[in-house]
Amino acid sequence: MPMDMAAFALALPKMELHLHLEGAVLPATFADLAKKNGIPLPPHDDIMEFYQYSDLPEFLKVYDLVCQSMRDADDFRRTTYEMLASCADGGGRYVEFFFSPHAHQAFGVEYATMLDGILAGMREAETDHGVRSRLIPAHSRELGPERGEAFLDMVLANRPDEVIGIGLDYNEAPYPPAPFEAVWRRARENGLHVTAHAGESGPAANVRDSLDILKVERIDHGYRIVDDPELMARCLAEGTHFTCCPSTSLVTSVWKDLSAPDHAIRRMIDAGLNVSIHSDDPPMFETNLGNEYVRVATEMKLTPDQLKACCLDAVTASWLDASEKRDLLSAWSAEIDTLIAGLAPAAGTPATLSPEMRH
Repeated sequence: MPMDMAAFALALPKMELHLHLEGAVLPATFADLAKKNGIPLPPHDDIMEFYQYSDLPEFLKVYDLVCQSMRDADDFRRTTYEMLASCADGGGRYVEFFFSPHAHQAFGVEYATMLDGILAGMREAETDHGVRSRLIPAHSRELGPERGEAFLDMVLANRPDEVIGIGLDYNEAPYPPAPFEAVWRRARENGLHVTAHAGESGPAANVRDSLDILKVERIDHGYRIVDDPELMARCLAEGTHFTCCPSTSLVTSVWKDLSAPDHAIRRMIDAGLNVSIHSDDPPMFETNLGNEYVRVATEMKLTPDQLKACCLDAVTASWLDASEKRDLLSAWSAEIDTLIAGLAPAAGTPATLSPEMRH
C-alpha cells in the first residue's frame, strides 16, 4: 500500500546531531529521579505543568531542575538509554548528543560519575536498539571563558573514545561567542571537533563569529542568518551546515509558525543551505526525532527530495570518518529512493503526535 508523507518521514533513515541529554529526560523519569534523590519540586498536580515556557530563559529554568534530579551513575545510564531508545523509535541510527556537566557539578556530581553512567547507557542502547552514539560535552556560555578553560581541561583529562567534541550552549543572546576563542582554539588543537549554538535567540553576527572566531564545523540552530543575505550567500558557497530543530524554534526563536513561508528553517532550505532536522529537547516539547521530520513534511510541506537532502546532509555534517560517511551516503540514498518510489501520488496528509510521544 502506498505511503503518505507522514509515514514516509517516519521511515527515513536519520541521524540525530542536535540533542541534549538533560532535555531528553522523559517527564515520568524526571518525577521518579526527583523523588528518588529527594529533590523538592514546586507544588504541582501533574509533572507536565513544568513543561510550559514562552522563551529560552524560561525553558532553561526547567532544564536546570531536570539536571538537579540526576545524581548517580545509574540516573545517567537510565536517561541516556531512554533517550537513545526514543531516537531509534523515530528512525535514528546514529546520534551525536550534548550533555551539560556544569549543571550537575553544581550539585556535587563528579564528571567521572556522569561519564560512567552515560557510556553504560550508550552501550546498552546500541545492543538493544542498534543505535550508535557519540558524546559532546557542552559548556554554558553564561559561565564565561575562564570557566570554559577549566571545562576543557576536565574534558581533555577524561577523554574516552566516545567523547568527540565540545559545544557551546545556554542563553545565547547576552553571551556572544567571541570571548571563547582561546578555549575553542585549544580544543581544536587537541583534536576535538567543535560546534556552537548561534543565531537562535542571538543575532546573525553570532553565526558569523562562531564561524570566523571559534571556527566551528557546524552551527546549531542558526536561524537569524536569514537577517543577513550576505552571510547566507557565504554559507551557501562554503557549505556551512545548520542543525535545525523545528519544534523548539517555535519557543526559543521569533518564528512561531512552521507552516509560515517566512519561517527561518523554510527560508534556509529554500535558499539551498545545508540543513538537517533534529529534536533538541524532545520530551520538553512533546516530540521526538521522527515527529520532527513529520512536522517539516506536513507543516512546512517539504518535498521528498528536500527531506532526502536533510537526511544526507546530516551524514555529511556528522563527525564520522570520511569512509563511513561515503558508505552511508550511498546506502541511505538508495534506501530513500526506494521509499520515494513507494509514496502515494497525493502524499501529504498532516499527522499529529502519537500518544507515545507524550510520555
